[in-house]
Amino acid sequence: MSDLAPLARFDGLIASGLQDVTHDPAALDSSGFWAVSADFEGRIVCARFADVRREAVPPPVPGAWRGPAAGDWTSSLDRDAYTAGVRRIREHIAAGDVYQANLCRVLSAPLPGGGADVDALTSLLARGNPAPYAGTIRLPGHGVEIATASPELFLRRDGRTVESGPIKGTGRTEDDLLEKDHAENVMIVDLVRNDLGRVCATGSVTVPDLCVVEKHPGLVHLVSTVRGRLADGAGWPELFAAAFPPGSVTGAPKSSALRIIAELERGPRGPYCGAVGWVDADRGAASLAVGIRTFWIDRTGPAPLLRFGTGAGITWGSDPEREWDETELKASRLLAVASGMFEETGRDA
Repeated sequence: MSDLAPLARFDGLIASGLQDVTHDPAALDSSGFWAVSADFEGRIVCARFADVRREAVPPPVPGAWRGPAAGDWTSSLDRDAYTAGVRRIREHIAAGDVYQANLCRVLSAPLPGGGADVDALTSLLARGNPAPYAGTIRLPGHGVEIATASPELFLRRDGRTVESGPIKGTGRTEDDLLEKDHAENVMIVDLVRNDLGRVCATGSVTVPDLCVVEKHPGLVHLVSTVRGRLADGAGWPELFAAAFPPGSVTGAPKSSALRIIAELERGPRGPYCGAVGWVDADRGAASLAVGIRTFWIDRTGPAPLLRFGTGAGITWGSDPEREWDETELKASRLLAVASGMFEETGRDA
């Protein structure tokens, strides 16, 4: 186990002085500043910190992070298994079981030396792959060591106003985006509207932005915004129950997509596709990202592993090879950063 002190780093803030840790999201309606990590399978860790101050992510320190070599990564689904999974989802769509489902794979590699610090990786990510919802949670005593470069908003709160920013549609450039990508985005927006509608005041859920093109390092996304006002009596437990796991990384209908995911994916997603971010209970403010473009250290085995997830949304219009290529596109730059190759060369490997 790492002996590094617990901390969290988000939105230009660093939190230290760990006070308590709970798995009950009701604590987020109490008081204090919380770092939150929720695995895709539902395990939630909420950590309250005593000291929060402004601090920019420091520049990388040479040698502070020793990542896996580029060729050390293995995938929970290889190319043949992944493309077969895409074809299976298309069969489910043809049978009317589901309209869309996300198919994901988890990449793993041994960590050289075993004493890696995710906060040092965060410095590399800030330079090599800046992202709007980047952050770190380092709680080695509670099995949480996460560095995220997430581009996607899961839930933002400002008092009783709640907002989600689902991403669907990815390409190297805007010209790569297909009609399928737009249709997929609209489908997930409807799902997120329904999710938020379960806990928001009647008539308050709106879609201020639909299918906006956002540019990120090495790729573009289609992003929409769904907003609502929480109903009286609804708090964090109700919000998680209604909206988790995020619709953009499950599918529609969500219940059917989750069954198909369990059938096709080989093992848990863990922090990947879950939620990661912060809650300031005193101010009634929060920002939780979808746990994509996210690394985490797994120390449960005989040797520590660095893990990273990648995936794609599958619809009837999906081409299996193109979907595999999308998962490669989403991973390539991040894996180069984690290996140190981006830092050394100034470009993707």
